[in-house]
Amino acid sequence: MRVVVAPDKFKGSVTAHRAAAELATGITEARPDATVAVLPVADGGEGTLDAALEAGFERHDLTVTGPAGTPVRAAWGRRGDEAVVEMSLASGLAALPQRDGRPDLAPRTATSFGTGELIATALDAGCTRVVLGVGGSASTDGGAGMLSALGLRLLDDAGAPLSLGGGALARLHSVDASALHPRLRDTGFVLAADVDNPLLGARGAAAVFGPQKGASPDDVTELDAALAVFRDRLAEALGEPARTAADAPGAGAAGGVGYAALAVLGAERRAGIDVVLDLVGLDAAVVGADLLVTGEGSLDEQSLGGKTPLGVLRVGRRHGVPVVAVCGRTTLDAETLREAGFAAVHELRALAPDADTSMREAPRLLREVGHRIASQ
Repeated sequence: MRVVVAPDKFKGSVTAHRAAAELATGITEARPDATVAVLPVADGGEGTLDAALEAGFERHDLTVTGPAGTPVRAAWGRRGDEAVVEMSLASGLAALPQRDGRPDLAPRTATSFGTGELIATALDAGCTRVVLGVGGSASTDGGAGMLSALGLRLLDDAGAPLSLGGGALARLHSVDASALHPRLRDTGFVLAADVDNPLLGARGAAAVFGPQKGASPDDVTELDAALAVFRDRLAEALGEPARTAADAPGAGAAGGVGYAALAVLGAERRAGIDVVLDLVGLDAAVVGADLLVTGEGSLDEQSLGGKTPLGVLRVGRRHGVPVVAVCGRTTLDAETLREAGFAAVHELRALAPDADTSMREAPRLLREVGHRIASQ
């Protein structure tokens, strides 16, 4: 029996690596003759770098400018001339200073500068392809901070550099692109982003995602107007494509970092899970497998819209390998799950007296589920 185990993280409970390891242990306990390949994955946001490292990328640690402007430790991955940059590590909510055990949100001033520093380091190291995984960002700065770290100069009407953060873009008078990193023109970028929101308006970065980052209704209005100024000044400096890129699907991803990636870095936008599955080589791993196991914390309607379980399911169906899903909980009924194509679904919550227990004891329960999967 040959099994491939490729789950995402169970958020707030176990990492993708731990989930995969526990499932694999349960499978081999029930079937000592089984061969189990472990490939933790992610959907392009948090956990993307970990998945790349599991697939053979080399980790490079770096101190960068965090979203609050203070130093944070982050990392990027390299394999040959390919780099993986996970925005959440440098510019995510988790990288903000904590107050009373919670991130100290800064909707107007949070910056994506640290993400640009990671990219610049990868370029300096000679990488010619960069995968940028976005998600969990703390900023709504249109990627202005990221581009500033890559050499773009954003100036006020006195010719002085703007302060960091989306709010400051309201005072943007001119853009100087003459010092952009010279290796950008020879580098291919992939934007791993699932959202299709534009930069501006009712479905834009500020309106849809700003409140999650602490933005009040007044903040949303001001940030959206500031992002429009950024678009206009960038178009004056770089040409009309920088204006039309604001309307492209995915421009609103990660507080507008998607816009900067599309407009300035020339990135190709792809679904995050597809990017990660390519990085880890899942297609090749499932050839000849008898079973493919995937999972995440919550299996719901959003999962069926393109999250990890559905991406793994597509790979399994392509190779004629049955796919079993494991989750902390599911909001989907049995018929919906069958129609989606899962051979079976195992819910940790069904094995525990309450949700808190299922999260706290997830490692043991995942091991038990692995045993059940291999025994059926």
